[in-house]
Amino acid sequence: MHSCGENSLMESSKKTEVTETKNESLETRARRHVEALLGISPTENYQLTIYKEHLDADNHIDAVISVNRLDFAKNEAARSKNTVKQAELGFMGNYNYIFYYDGGLDKISPEIPVPSSPNAPLKVQFENISSENYKDILVDYRVLNACFRNFYPVIEHTPRLVFQWKVFDGLNKPQKEAYYFLYDRGTLGPQKDILVMKGSMKEPGKVEDMYHFNPEITQTSEQLYRFFYFPKEGKYMSKK
Repeated sequence: MHSCGENSLMESSKKTEVTETKNESLETRARRHVEALLGISPTENYQLTIYKEHLDADNHIDAVISVNRLDFAKNEAARSKNTVKQAELGFMGNYNYIFYYDGGLDKISPEIPVPSSPNAPLKVQFENISSENYKDILVDYRVLNACFRNFYPVIEHTPRLVFQWKVFDGLNKPQKEAYYFLYDRGTLGPQKDILVMKGSMKEPGKVEDMYHFNPEITQTSEQLYRFFYFPKEGKYMSKK
């Protein structure tokens, strides 16, 4: 069997807790939490975005907090001996993160790094995959000419990475790849199967800023893979 994804993210009990005042706004609490856990200085310019959605089986609204530290990445590269090379590679590293706010517990998780280029902030979306009653988390990130997507259902109050796949590749290159995702009735349980469809990508000439260019991807009728959730492994797999 072929597996996609990992199931080892974080254990909140192993992280230092941050004192929070619960009558503050979520953004204020999130900034204090993020700055404490990531060691962000008061002078650092970083981007924090909050996406609210119902992400588990309780009746409380949850949230995904995304953090982008592009300026920090550039400053680190400037102090290294390979500044030009790091810039060419898009400052790849752990500079993009997500945090999970559990509305039922009223707590914010430790950081979940998404190794990628900080030239592009994470793109957070939601989809009904594990259940029709709440959403799963989809996170798109950039690596050079390509875009990838991570799939995180919330399991036991923790986002778990269960599947990842490329969205597109080949910007400014002759050979291009594009994919489209559909969801169908689950093979082994309530979690829907993920169908990876071949896509067609439109690119109007040379792309000057490939980290912020979002190509139009058209779905075709060609199904490439079908992945099903395998509860024993806690990830998506497919038959070879």
